[in-house]
Amino acid sequence: MLKGIEKARKQAGKAIESLYDCTCNISGGKEKIKDSITKETKLVTKIKYKDIPCRVSKQSLSKNNQTDTVNQVAYELKLFIAPELEIKQGDIIEVTNILGVKTKYKAGEGFSYYTHQEVILSKEDKA
Repeated sequence: MLKGIEKARKQAGKAIESLYDCTCNISGGKEKIKDSITKETKLVTKIKYKDIPCRVSKQSLSKNNQTDTVNQVAYELKLFIAPELEIKQGDIIEVTNILGVKTKYKAGEGFSYYTHQEVILSKEDKA
């Protein structure tokens, strides 16, 4: 019976992955890098994962908070991605869609299932 359940999980995971239409790079934390020319050591943002297949879905519609001087647009999105990746709240996720357009988001709280992981993304832009 366990083999049947595991087979079903793998099939469900493949079905979800077949919907992935973007890739992403995930950065978080800091690492020390020594410049080979200046020999100076700097703290830079650590790239955790590169070119990972994923999908982004709108969690809620834009809220228009227009004032006399600025039109504030805020909305949340949900990232669908492989469950084995470690994504922490506050990580920066740069998503590239099928048209090659890159957009940066901040990771919120995530939740892992056997087949995939869902992570809330947030972005605030001024329109």
